Amino acid sequence: MTHAPGFLKLVDDAKSRVRQIDIEGYKQMVAAKAPHVLVDTREDREWEDGHVAGAVHLSKGIIERDIETKYPDKATELVLYCAAASARRWQPTICSGWATPTSFRSTAAGAR
Repeated sequence: MTHAPGFLKLVDDAKSRVRQIDIEGYKQMVAAKAPHVLVDTREDREWEDGHVAGAVHLSKGIIERDIETKYPDKATELVLYCAAASARRWQPTICSGWATPTSFRSTAAGAR
């Protein structure tokens, strides 16, 4: 799917303010006991098929509505993950108001 240039510019700007990590980077955060909230942004069916222990589920459409209510302190370290590279493109736009948003793409085996 091809996106409009204006949309891509908005996403690229948001991504410039979001730390992108991989599963190994996330495992290092956990090992270091870095305080954070792990947010699974996948669809309901994907969540039900399995998810990372301790993650909260806020899928697309829900996260936009509920994230500020659930985590009003924008200093909260939010780590969002999904399974599809295309979904990563919009995640940063949602959490751009948080001080230290982080995003990574999961794989079924790597993130559990």
